[in-house]
Amino acid sequence: MIDFIWLTLFLSGIVIAMFTGNMSHVANAILKGAESGVQLSIGLISAIALWLGLMNIAQQAGAVGWLSARLRPVARFLFPSVPPEHPAMGAILANMSANLLGIGNAATPLGLQAMRELQTLNPDKETASEAMCTLLAVNTASITLIPTTVIAMRMQYHSAHPTAVVGTTLVASAIGTVAAIALDRMYRTIDRRRRGKA
Repeated sequence: MIDFIWLTLFLSGIVIAMFTGNMSHVANAILKGAESGVQLSIGLISAIALWLGLMNIAQQAGAVGWLSARLRPVARFLFPSVPPEHPAMGAILANMSANLLGIGNAATPLGLQAMRELQTLNPDKETASEAMCTLLAVNTASITLIPTTVIAMRMQYHSAHPTAVVGTTLVASAIGTVAAIALDRMYRTIDRRRRGKA
């Protein structure tokens, strides 16, 4: 659906530019946008590589394992239907730890692995389980201690204080995570009541 919306906006802009005689402006904007996108990407590679390298060192030093151990009680509370020693719990903990440390590239495959493991526990293979919905909510809104991509972008644009966003990112992502968990629990309760009446 979102692809259709973007395509409609893009094509309507081109059609309007054709009728108003501004097609050269559109062509210039497309080329300049592509050029700045490439420049930004190349500039971000070094900063992201640095942060991912540091996070990889932290991961190999045991920071993710240490963090996973600290997150286990939280994960048990959030995912009561998942047995503590099931591989799904390990994948969930690794995903949450990677998100906390800002290792988004590692968090994505860990989240997919957690979903696959949760599917093995799902009695209805056609519908997402409560644990799967909770993981999606927590993973989407996840609390981030070190927003590596934002820091890298601020470094790319020569920010005087590229890490100044860490505190505000922590607060904003914490509020988002609390809201996601609250909504997940609210919809879970509504769904259980609806199924109880059916």
